[in-house]
Amino acid sequence: MLVNIVIDTNVIFVGLYSNRGSSFKLLSNIEHENFTIALSVPLLLEYEDVLVRNLNKLNLNRGDFDIFLDYLCKIADKREIFYLWRPYLKDPKDDMILELAVESDSNYIITFNEKHFAGIEKFKIRAINPGKFLNIMGII
Repeated sequence: MLVNIVIDTNVIFVGLYSNRGSSFKLLSNIEHENFTIALSVPLLLEYEDVLVRNLNKLNLNRGDFDIFLDYLCKIADKREIFYLWRPYLKDPKDDMILELAVESDSNYIITFNEKHFAGIEKFKIRAINPGKFLNIMGII
């Protein structure tokens, strides 16, 4: 069964920051045959905004970072959002992630801020951290 996921920016940041832990493991398995990541233009722009401001912390140069973003764009299930449910969640930036998850029929939102996504179960979506997801997928 193919599992669809949306990855929150905090997970991308941590995965690029450290080569240890579940976020890095998730990014290392991003082309796994049993799951696919969904991506929208607004989420890609958020990745770029947050991560470019922190390139020094990530020990990346802009060229390497652009290669990473291009790679995500190449492998992701790209989606357009034609509706907005804002505000639904407490943090308006999280609404864009929920909207993408609904549009892409995602099973999971991978995040370290699971509490930010309270109430999304009615959409048959679970917010879980990368470690739990990798465990469910049998990767760790």
